[in-house]
Amino acid sequence: MFKKVLIANRGAIACRIIRTLKAMGVGSVAVYSDADAGSLHVSQADEAVRIGPAPAAQSYLDVDAILAAAKATGAEAIHPGYGFLSENVAFAEACAAAGIAFIGPTPDNIRAFGLKHTARDLAQAQGVPLAPGTGLLTDGEAARAAAVEIGFPVILKATAGGGGIGMRVCEDEAAVAEAFAAVTRLGGSNFADTGVFLERFVRRARHIEVQVFGDGAGKVVALGERDCSLQRRNQKVIEETPAPGLPAATRAALIAAATRLAEAARYRSAGTVEFLYDAERDDFFFLEVNTRLQVEHGVTEQVTGVDLVEWMIRGAAGEFGFLDSWSGE
Repeated sequence: MFKKVLIANRGAIACRIIRTLKAMGVGSVAVYSDADAGSLHVSQADEAVRIGPAPAAQSYLDVDAILAAAKATGAEAIHPGYGFLSENVAFAEACAAAGIAFIGPTPDNIRAFGLKHTARDLAQAQGVPLAPGTGLLTDGEAARAAAVEIGFPVILKATAGGGGIGMRVCEDEAAVAEAFAAVTRLGGSNFADTGVFLERFVRRARHIEVQVFGDGAGKVVALGERDCSLQRRNQKVIEETPAPGLPAATRAALIAAATRLAEAARYRSAGTVEFLYDAERDDFFFLEVNTRLQVEHGVTEQVTGVDLVEWMIRGAAGEFGFLDSWSGE
């Protein structure tokens, strides 16, 4: 087991990780920008290192500064929390190159699921249900023709999008032509990727996600599902687990699909497979995989009694024996 772990984050998630590290008897290193020098996570950690001025680009997103802090304090591993560098392939690879364990999925996992259209391809290969849609579209005319074939309404999505950014619902052909340019522009400006694809839009949909955890060698367990349908501006407001009003057969199929996909990807650590559920048709479709610990992980922890942060830390140290004893109850 590690003797010391650096947390490359701030605020609530940094405090959350520190709590588990203390319970495990592992030393904790906080990092902070000038704006966070007096923050709670700084005082709670065993050590704290300043990594830069207030702007995140000059502190919490500064890979060199974070790695330097880890080396200076003797931290053997880094937990990225969520946000910031948690799904950054280059950061995960830089940790490995520096001989520091990245507490999370492998770079290959992050890369494979980092773009929505490649994640769709992986899901399709494993027989995971997909909403009728397309691959990457070359231009507005291709988008219009695909929308006509699929049938309206449709939704245009930036392949690298997230947090509701880069999505437009289109009710007719004129809307597709207008939205294609806008989504392309949003993808380029927010995510440095102009790739756009299209899917059928489900008007009355529920958003259900399955919490998975893998050992990187093909063994994956699912820790139930969460319903996060209540959202405001594409941000989750309430999470419920188990998902209410979900037929038992559908619940089992959702969990089986998520597990099958993660097993095929040889997924390591904590992740969430997200689905769109059409309650009127009792159908579900793959959305994406979040290759990190999610904000709402605590909802699953309260129901299962599992400390997902501890699992992540133990897994990064090569200890996966806890998966063999997980009964799912």
